Amino acid sequence: MSSDTDHLASVKADEHLLTLQNLLDAQRSDFLAAGSPSAALRRDRIDRLILLITENADEFSSALQADFGNRPHVVNLVSDVVGVLPDIKATRRHLDAWMRPQRIRSGPLIGLPTVVEKRPLGVVGIIGPWNFPISLVVQPTASAFAAGNRVMIKFSEITARTAELFAAKVPDYFDATELTVITGGADVGAAFSTLPFDHLFFTGSPEVGAKVAAAAAKNLVPVTLELGGKNPAVIAPGADVTSMAGRVMAARVANGGQICLCPDYVFVPRAKVDSFVTSALTHGHRAASQWGKAGLVGIVDAKNFDRVTSLIEDARARGATVRDTGTPFDRGDRRIPPTVVLGVTDDMRISREEVFGPVLSVLPYDSIEEVCAYVAARPAPLAAYWYGPTDPDFEKFCARTQSGGMSVNDFALHCVVMQAPFGGVGHSGWGAYHGKTGFDTFTHHRTVTRSKLPFSFAELITPPYSPVLARGLRAYIGWERRVAARRVARRRHGPPTPP
Repeated sequence: MSSDTDHLASVKADEHLLTLQNLLDAQRSDFLAAGSPSAALRRDRIDRLILLITENADEFSSALQADFGNRPHVVNLVSDVVGVLPDIKATRRHLDAWMRPQRIRSGPLIGLPTVVEKRPLGVVGIIGPWNFPISLVVQPTASAFAAGNRVMIKFSEITARTAELFAAKVPDYFDATELTVITGGADVGAAFSTLPFDHLFFTGSPEVGAKVAAAAAKNLVPVTLELGGKNPAVIAPGADVTSMAGRVMAARVANGGQICLCPDYVFVPRAKVDSFVTSALTHGHRAASQWGKAGLVGIVDAKNFDRVTSLIEDARARGATVRDTGTPFDRGDRRIPPTVVLGVTDDMRISREEVFGPVLSVLPYDSIEEVCAYVAARPAPLAAYWYGPTDPDFEKFCARTQSGGMSVNDFALHCVVMQAPFGGVGHSGWGAYHGKTGFDTFTHHRTVTRSKLPFSFAELITPPYSPVLARGLRAYIGWERRVAARRVARRRHGPPTPP
């Protein structure tokens, strides 16, 4: 029986792959026939993408509300429509300058005029997440369009209503050779990852990201991974704990805690832990009391609800103290109140796994050295947060820890500034986008050099070799050796003593 099941699964996977390959072939064929698109056509595609999300904003919001169970209209508009428009519009505005070939100074090698062309890659695959299912595919799509590419999007099956609606709307704005949207389950996503794209862009968990990268590697497809991790926050010794506790809890419960940038744990000076927890839960209670109106976002599905609550129960069973706002946990509504966990130890799952829910671990500390050692010993997070004055303790934290980005005294500021690169490092991601960085991610920078030299470079380095060349090479090596030796000696022994 198992062999029959395996065979059926294999046939189904092959069918998915054939269908997806045909869509990719159609896009690539049209791309190769048409060549690199003009700036005017790239702007037109970006304009149509803006129309797609703005003309259907209310319908998309309703679909998001249905997918999450409770996700206020204003949250949907801010996070999945309005939030990406500034970056998309700036990309459109600067497109001509970014496309312009770059002339390179060839230094001492005169007679070699060189330009770097900004060429589209071809067909870009984008795999989106479920927490912001529209914005986190639209934003990289705009960058890919700006760079002159065609795009295929795979939506998350977890927000299926939003995915199906978006897929139904796209043909009203784009030909399938420009933009194609794929829906379906994990089997479709797995097949999508194996396609020979010219670039693959993935947003999601590190665990799935590793599988996507492995699948893409078989075709040598370059990959950008926007992942997550255990993001730390630090309440500085000199911070106003009451004020900053509210900010940290607001960051933790944003979108129901379902953001890859949310702080997972916070270091608080030991003497101020009680004050922090009281203030944080007061803020959390205010947000939770607005459930069903304009308050907390629901957990996206029962599977994720059970996963988050199991992290809490595992910590409790292993000796942690769990405090919440008093609002009941509700699996039917997928409602988890803002929760604080104290006494977290390394044997608890919550100390290792990304929570992706409104649950905050609070860790006391006695010195910044202790904080730095803890963060540095773990995989690099996507974000780090510092709440308080930017004093020598802050500089020490910056110098001794690694993270994709950092924000001070508020949530996700480094992501909001669209002119700056956004991405992870190490376990939290590969590559970056936003602004010109996004354009560059989906662009091939092709160097083109012409020769105006009176001799051939190739002939110079093929037999018979000139004795003059050999003497010249030895003289040059000796000169570089003497210069480097003098620099090293000066640093080692200091300046010469005056007579």
